[in-house]
Amino acid sequence: MPRRLLFAASITLMSALAAGVSAQPAPTGTAAKAADDTSRIVAVVNGDVISVGDVNARRRLLGVAAGLGNQPDAMMRLTPQVIRQLVDERLRLQEIQRRQVVVSDKDIASAFGELEQRSGLPPGGMRHKMAADGVDIRTMIDQIRIQLGWSRVVHEALGAQGEISDADVEEQSRLLLAQTGQAEFRVGEIFLPALTRAQSNDAQSAAETIITQLRAGAPFPLVAIQFSQSQNAMQGGDIGWVQSNQLDPEELRVVSQMPIGAVSNPLRVPGGIAIVTLRARRVIGKEMALTAKVRQVFFPFTEKLDPNNPNAQQRQMVEQARTLSNNAKGCAAMDAAAAATNAGRAVDPGEIRIDSLANPALRQLIATAPLEKATQPVIAQDGVAVIMVCERGERNLGIPNKRDVAEQLLNDRIELASRRLMADLQRRAIINMRS
Repeated sequence: MPRRLLFAASITLMSALAAGVSAQPAPTGTAAKAADDTSRIVAVVNGDVISVGDVNARRRLLGVAAGLGNQPDAMMRLTPQVIRQLVDERLRLQEIQRRQVVVSDKDIASAFGELEQRSGLPPGGMRHKMAADGVDIRTMIDQIRIQLGWSRVVHEALGAQGEISDADVEEQSRLLLAQTGQAEFRVGEIFLPALTRAQSNDAQSAAETIITQLRAGAPFPLVAIQFSQSQNAMQGGDIGWVQSNQLDPEELRVVSQMPIGAVSNPLRVPGGIAIVTLRARRVIGKEMALTAKVRQVFFPFTEKLDPNNPNAQQRQMVEQARTLSNNAKGCAAMDAAAAATNAGRAVDPGEIRIDSLANPALRQLIATAPLEKATQPVIAQDGVAVIMVCERGERNLGIPNKRDVAEQLLNDRIELASRRLMADLQRRAIINMRS
């Protein structure tokens, strides 16, 4: 599905268990008493221990993502959901290890870069934010490692079903054409699984807390990455363009009425509670727009830029960008340059709808730059970018292209396979919950 070209700065030049876990830091007393409290066991999952310290670390991370700050009551309402999330993650980790799936540090660094882009943070901004809020960055690293590893487990479990054939794409495209004139929706989702009444009540309480923070301005992508248990969590909860028949009836009722940008109340859907946001709405088959395919190579600054006093590293990055701008011949050269910089930014952001770009200078640049010719360096506070427009033209966005159709079909299969595999692991697991 299409992704927007993002810059982190403005462009220049252009329940029961809840009672067992404190919502505050460890109680006052001796250091031994505090250490004993954080090591207390909350749950045992197939022999693996989850401690009070594990719960507190994850809760602090979720609190930062949701912008809760020092709100102990809100943090307490999240505790049952945190414990359930940790139990499920432990099951996923055990399956990752059983299948000997390896997630490299480079994979995690790339995921961090994408997370920072989606959250509007500069390179390294997430680490600084975590440190400023007193959150151990290893907590987030462990979570991302499991998310990436689980995605690979699901793909492995899918086997041949993970291959989308041309016939699959053609059939789905025919179905879309038959719906010409009907509405479709660009939706973001946070899914909290719940299979029992108690779990549903806990998820409902957590969803209400999350929604309050989203409506107060917490970034939906960052909150989705931390809370959502769907396979689209690493995409900030973005499930792309969906048609009426692809949405749960309750979700369809809400998104058909809500304004763009709004966040729903908790919605009871099969398997749990959903929070949705409507990002866009359009009519199938009737949306002409000017689009472009671009490449961007980013050279990061190690410090925030002072335009009047750039440091040596910043001058070096600008010079490297200028060299690329003068010498790059074609989009393949940009791909090679991006691989060499290893800046954690996506070189290919996908097809861009030009009129959707919020920054006027960037919008003008993408609309008018000569094809296959690198732009002059575009300098921001966190780094310098060189952009090349590879293709540009008018397209009917109301009819998804084959790549978008194939991606949506694959995402649907991945989500279904993930839920089935997770249900099987839960069914076979020995889980001992401690009060």
